[in-house]
Amino acid sequence: MAVQRSGSVPEPGYPFSAIVGQDQLRLSLILCAVHPGIGGVLVRGEKGTAKSTVVRALAALLPAVEDEDGSRPAKLVELPVGATEDRVVGSIDLEKVLRDGERAFQPGLLAAAHRGVLYVDEVNLLHDHLVDVLLDAAAMGRVHVERDGVSHSHPAQFVLVGTMNPEEGELRPQLLDRFGLAVEVTASRDVDVRMNVVRRRMNYERDPHAFAAEYRNEDIAVAEQILAARKILDDVVLSDKELRRIAALCASFDVDGMRADLVLARTASAHAAWRGASDVAEEDVRIAAELALPHRRRRDPFDEPGIDDKQLDDAMRDAAEQAEQQPDPDPDPDGGGGAPDPEAPDDASQSPSSDTQSSNSNEDSAQPPPPSGTGSEKQAGTPGAQFRARLLEVPGVGEGAPGRRSRSRSAHGRSVRPTVESGKGLHLVGTLFAAAEQQVVRGRTSGRLKLEPADLRGAIKEGREGNLIVFVVDASGSMAARDRLSAVTGAVLSLLRDAYQRRDKVAVITVRGTEAETVLPPTSSVDVAVTRLRKMKTGGRSPLAQGFLQARELVLRERVRDPLRRALVVALTDGRATGGTDPVGRARIAAGRIASDKIASVVVDCESGMVRLGLAADFAACLGGGYVALADLSAEQVAAVVRAAA
Repeated sequence: MAVQRSGSVPEPGYPFSAIVGQDQLRLSLILCAVHPGIGGVLVRGEKGTAKSTVVRALAALLPAVEDEDGSRPAKLVELPVGATEDRVVGSIDLEKVLRDGERAFQPGLLAAAHRGVLYVDEVNLLHDHLVDVLLDAAAMGRVHVERDGVSHSHPAQFVLVGTMNPEEGELRPQLLDRFGLAVEVTASRDVDVRMNVVRRRMNYERDPHAFAAEYRNEDIAVAEQILAARKILDDVVLSDKELRRIAALCASFDVDGMRADLVLARTASAHAAWRGASDVAEEDVRIAAELALPHRRRRDPFDEPGIDDKQLDDAMRDAAEQAEQQPDPDPDPDGGGGAPDPEAPDDASQSPSSDTQSSNSNEDSAQPPPPSGTGSEKQAGTPGAQFRARLLEVPGVGEGAPGRRSRSRSAHGRSVRPTVESGKGLHLVGTLFAAAEQQVVRGRTSGRLKLEPADLRGAIKEGREGNLIVFVVDASGSMAARDRLSAVTGAVLSLLRDAYQRRDKVAVITVRGTEAETVLPPTSSVDVAVTRLRKMKTGGRSPLAQGFLQARELVLRERVRDPLRRALVVALTDGRATGGTDPVGRARIAAGRIASDKIASVVVDCESGMVRLGLAADFAACLGGGYVALADLSAEQVAAVVRAAA
């Protein structure tokens, strides 16, 4: 890397035109630069695929911004994953309050990104309520703040770009839909392409200024084309024929709501403007569909995203037939029952406080439908359908990573009240009110507010946390009967789906043969857990003691790495431990060790048939946790499990 000398010209960024490949990503960013109303781009891909490089390079190509201070370059504003809501949307200006006694608003990162690029790396790790705020602002072009006695609204038109590695966990489908476009990026397997990438990068590191100069003309041409497209965008004609094609495409892929139709219309118009056309054509609609539809087909966390070329070809052919038909002159004669506003905040855009309330009431009473093509879950039938794992939570109040399962108090929750003790940050309003009550006593008649250390109030913040869910799945011969294994698989899939929604980390340990195997170390990528589970081998003996010991070791190891994330061990077994000397006795001892380490647990009894030994219930008692029969996985039974575990 070239070293910048004191007083030298700042090192230029990597040129947009020098990026090799990633054509779809570059095009999606350009289209959002032409029409920010598209709603941003979600970039999903493995690490090391130049996601951040492309985004930063785009910012240098955006047209200059004209404001009260004159002309300035468009900004690239990066939003850290750990940012607070105050930092994102803005808050009361504490300096003015203390200095002048004047209540004023201090803008946040959304205001700073106006007419520029707002970049969120690892957006899948950002708190859900902050993602909602970002996407609402990107769709509506304004930020409305009503908090701390301040009412404020300001424009916030920006190109929103979120990047993520799917291996670190997915976004919820509701939030996926809020991104206008989504692109999958992978490293090329072509040797020549890979050589070209490395060569250009090394040339840039050797002499950034010379390398940037080499591609300056190409970058200028792209910037001028973006500016020209913006100028003609409002004049681009979207005919009824092409609008009908868009509606037919969205209907054929059975996407939810009307947001997809609107995004396709905006994207197709932006693409027509980008190529300098005055009318939207079929090619514009197809490209828009490639960018805007694949991620909207993913309704369940375990559905495969994407649309293959044949599917899109078939849909385009059917849409062409629809486009040639004459539109109904009066499609809604009653004048009512219209579609909801696609830009209005949906159920995923509630405030954290309402989100917390719904998680304790009806939020998850309607779980997503089972993923199509999952034979095991289809066979599982009733257990998977009845099970509502939202009630399965770790007892007490934790301070772990933000999530949606167990109660917690942390710096990432919602401020609920001030406290004279040290809280999670400063409760500003509480501090000001406490000081205001003492102003007469302190002799203040005007000017700055007189503050003293005794006025300071900490903030008590409450929310919910994600946990580490360790599945111990008995895959021995006694569990391998087709119906029983199907039911167990269905139950675990239901639990995994709930873990996905709750922002948990999961680990999977299987017990069979002569040992226990950690088939999935702790991860936030629940869909990887599903893939491993579907490949699970069965048969042989049941070394339950090893399974319990391995679960205990895994939890204790994770406590060192992440001491605030509480764990829940979920064991699915018939309890018939076999192998070695006194296998049941050794399993009881191993279970007792989990209990002595105060690790929350639940045993799901998978025993069936006429002869029942009741060993699973015995192990649940040794674990000091909850117990439920596989056939009775209903909301009432799970509630009893939680009470027993507490």
